[in-house]
Amino acid sequence: MALRGLWLISYEQGACGAVLFSRRYPTVEKRAKAFNGASYVTVPEDSVFLKALLFELKLTDPDKNFVEYRDSCSRINKTSVYALPTGGGDLWPVLAFQKSGLIYVCLPLVEQSLKPRPPFISISGISQAFALLSGLLVFINSSQKNEAEMSAKVGQLPSLLMQACPLGTPLDTNLNGLLDNIHVSTNHTQKQPVWRISTYKGKPQVNVCITEKVKSMQYDKRDVADMWQVYGTVTCKCDLEGATSNVTVSLNLPANGSPLQDILVHPCVTSLDSAILTSCSVDVMDDSAFSGPYKLPFTPPSDLFNLCYYTSQVPVPPILGFYQLKEEELQLKLTVNLKLHESVKNVFEYCEARIPFFNRGPVTHLEYKVSYGQLDVSREKSLLVWVIGQKFPKSLEISLTGTVTFGSMSKEQPVDPFCTGSTAYVKLYFRIPDYTLTGCYADQHSVQVFSSGKPKISTCELFKIIDYLVETVKWSCEVQYK
Repeated sequence: MALRGLWLISYEQGACGAVLFSRRYPTVEKRAKAFNGASYVTVPEDSVFLKALLFELKLTDPDKNFVEYRDSCSRINKTSVYALPTGGGDLWPVLAFQKSGLIYVCLPLVEQSLKPRPPFISISGISQAFALLSGLLVFINSSQKNEAEMSAKVGQLPSLLMQACPLGTPLDTNLNGLLDNIHVSTNHTQKQPVWRISTYKGKPQVNVCITEKVKSMQYDKRDVADMWQVYGTVTCKCDLEGATSNVTVSLNLPANGSPLQDILVHPCVTSLDSAILTSCSVDVMDDSAFSGPYKLPFTPPSDLFNLCYYTSQVPVPPILGFYQLKEEELQLKLTVNLKLHESVKNVFEYCEARIPFFNRGPVTHLEYKVSYGQLDVSREKSLLVWVIGQKFPKSLEISLTGTVTFGSMSKEQPVDPFCTGSTAYVKLYFRIPDYTLTGCYADQHSVQVFSSGKPKISTCELFKIIDYLVETVKWSCEVQYK
């Protein structure tokens, strides 16, 4: 589990990207050459690497909306792992994601031949690389207010990575914790893990938070299959005395819960059941799928950290939707139907649907009928906001019909090259407290602590709270559970 290289790249729309920071590990590169054999591809210079990366992320050549090599249906990328074409072949697996004008990039070591490409589940370095990039993102975005602070943070990266990733081996993903304790004396009576660089003194307590996100696409077409999948994160904060305190968190599912898959864990996890590691979303689900409990023993870092990530395939999406538009001159007749699935908890902190209109003038007149809630027009006159409230009616079904009249198009109105004619979408935002779609939970009896003193075990305020976002292209949705 090692990294061949790490890059931090700045990029703004319409401008050329620039490498703010890069780090390569020659010893890991020698190992890559030995492991990969004839399939080995050398890491190019930063300028060549940057050009290939921006091309792969569709951030160059704005006039070329479609490039067959990259955008054809035979090459659909559903992850943040890319293959970069270089003069010596395709550099793979390159992990990259964008956030706030920056691109975080990492190249993990693959300890086998790259031809044929091995499945992600067999490459242990991918989960380590994602964890390190996530820690780097948190560090860069914490209290960053101006360009000077950004330059200062980039200047701190060399010394921080010497501790977090010595010789290319990720040991700690909490860069903020390393920075806060960089001058702490290491004269301890007990030998402690490298990722726990300081000891806690005070009242012991353990907090666990489960966050779930669901991405879904619903087309309401017989010839096109709807798609949805759950993405979950388990976050922990352990305030425990002693340098080598051990904790075990067990994630449980109800009898009808959806099994967890693609589980990636923090480096502090000491051991895992093989059934947890081999459960993969690309495999066909059957009754023999491992359904827990998912026990994760670990020696916790001193600060808040992500214990694990997982995916899950639930039987149905939480909300089924239908959206239809009929255009008549400067008017649109719209119909929106929403149905909450009976298995979903019908208690919301808030719930509203937003219906945007692109490539049209401002809304000048609106006639509508809603079976539940109320409808408003935004200040910009380009968006309808349907406030549903804190629960669906007993029937669990609601509907909206109406006619929208538009004025002349102006520069102030939103434009979208995709949403033309009757192609449109609806976004639904809501949050359900004390609920997860998979049924995954961790209570006080699910946490075991092996340390001096009896700690207080509790869940954070975001434990099993749901944020729901629905988008449509005829109908699509993205759901967030917290």
